[in-house]
Amino acid sequence: MGLLLYYPTVNPPTEVVHQALLYWDGLASVVPRDPRVYGAVAGRELRQLEERGLYQPLAFTDESLDVLAEPGRSDDPWISGQTSSLLVEELRRMAERPDRPPPGSFPEAVIYTSKISDWLGELLLDLGLARHDRSDHRSFMADLLVPQEVQALIIGVLARELAADPDISLFPYTDSAGAYRNSLRPNSSVTSLAWEAELGRLLPVPAPGTPTADVLAFREKYADERIRLMRALHRMLGDLRRDYEHPADVFAQFRVELSQAVHDYQGARRSSRMAWVHRSVTVSVAVAAAAGGALLLPDVGWLLGTVGGYALNVATREIRPLARARDEHEFSYLHRVENGLS
Repeated sequence: MGLLLYYPTVNPPTEVVHQALLYWDGLASVVPRDPRVYGAVAGRELRQLEERGLYQPLAFTDESLDVLAEPGRSDDPWISGQTSSLLVEELRRMAERPDRPPPGSFPEAVIYTSKISDWLGELLLDLGLARHDRSDHRSFMADLLVPQEVQALIIGVLARELAADPDISLFPYTDSAGAYRNSLRPNSSVTSLAWEAELGRLLPVPAPGTPTADVLAFREKYADERIRLMRALHRMLGDLRRDYEHPADVFAQFRVELSQAVHDYQGARRSSRMAWVHRSVTVSVAVAAAAGGALLLPDVGWLLGTVGGYALNVATREIRPLARARDEHEFSYLHRVENGLS
C-alpha cells in the first residue's frame, strides 16, 4: 500500500506515526543528507522504526536535486521552465509583499541546506526570506531559518517531487494546510479537476497516550483486517479517478466490499481494548484533465453514499498539477487534528 511521506518536518506527530503503521506499509519523511544532521534531528522513535524497516528516511542526492535546477541553467525545458520557475516566482511574490513574513526561529521554521539546492538557498538569502542559524547548539549544521510559510512551500514542492519517484510508492501526507495547498501549485495555466474526499471516519487511530508498542502489536495481530480495509479504499479511490463522471456508480460497486471491511476492522478495534479517536483526513483524487465543465462545482459538497454507517462526503474542486508525473501518483492527504471519541 506504499508509504506515507510526511512533510514538512522530519519528525511526524505521534498520531501520524500511528496512522502510518495501521493503514500503510510504513512511514517516510525528507531528511538532511548529512548523516550527522539526521542523527541529531531524527527522533528516537523514528530511528527505532527504521531499525524495524517501518520508517524510511528520504534524502535528496545531487542527482535528484537536479529536478529543482536553477531556472535557465538546464537543457531540460521541463526542469528549467516548470517547477523551479514556479517556485522562484512564488518566493519573489512573498518577498515583495508589504507584510513580508520574517524568518522564524529554530526548530519551528528551519530548512536544512542539504535538503535543497545551493542556488535555492542563495535565493532565499538574497530575497530576505532566510537567515543563517548562528546558534551554537549544532555547530556542524548549516541551517537556514525561514518563515513557516516559506518552509511549507518549499518542502511541499520537494515532497511532491519525491512522490514522483517511479521506484517507490509514496503518498504525500501533511498536517500543515499551507504545505498541502502548496503541493498542488500551478505549473501552467492549464487546470484539471480533483475529487476531494473526507476519509477520517474510516481511518481511526489510537487515542493520545497510546504506546507505539501497542500499535505495533495491533498491526501484526490484525494485519488481515487493516490491509483489507485499505485495499478496498485504494481501489475505490482509483476507480473514482478513472470513472470520475459516475461517482455514484463507483460507490455502489464498492459498498458491499467496503462495508464488510469496515465491519471486520471494527471488530478488531473492539478486541484490542484500546481507546480510539477520529482525525480528519482529506484525500485529493486527481481526475483526467479532459473532465468537462459539468464537474466544475467549486465549494459544493454532497453525500454520495454511506458505508457501514459512515458518511463519505465528496466535493469537486480545481487543481493545477505541479509536475508531469502527477498522473502516476493519485492521492495527497491532509491530516487535521480534529478529535472525536468513537
